[in-house]
Amino acid sequence: MPLWDGAPYEYSRSAGGLVFAAGACPLDEHGTVVGGGLEAQAECAAANLLAALAEAGVGVDSLVKTTIYVVGEERRDLVRVWDVVSAVLGRAPSTLLGVSFLGYPGQLVEIEAVAAAG
Repeated sequence: MPLWDGAPYEYSRSAGGLVFAAGACPLDEHGTVVGGGLEAQAECAAANLLAALAEAGVGVDSLVKTTIYVVGEERRDLVRVWDVVSAVLGRAPSTLLGVSFLGYPGQLVEIEAVAAAG
């Protein structure tokens, strides 16, 4: 899925041999938050993160750290998202957080990352 070109921020930036990826949101190519609940949004956000990393010239094997934000009512909601994200991104060091809300209406998941360049 191509990244939405209307985002009001850069998807990634390289500095000091690292690639810093902005929080990847579950947005389709039109900038609309995808439906389908936590798992669908986790899959979309992970795919968008991989696309942003690819544009920066790195891949999943270059991940150094991820932070995953989840709007959920219980810890098991975090685990549901972790199961999806870790299946796509692997087991890089990660922080998994439950939050009250995220930037886009209806958004339940966001994933930011740091990757090693080169």
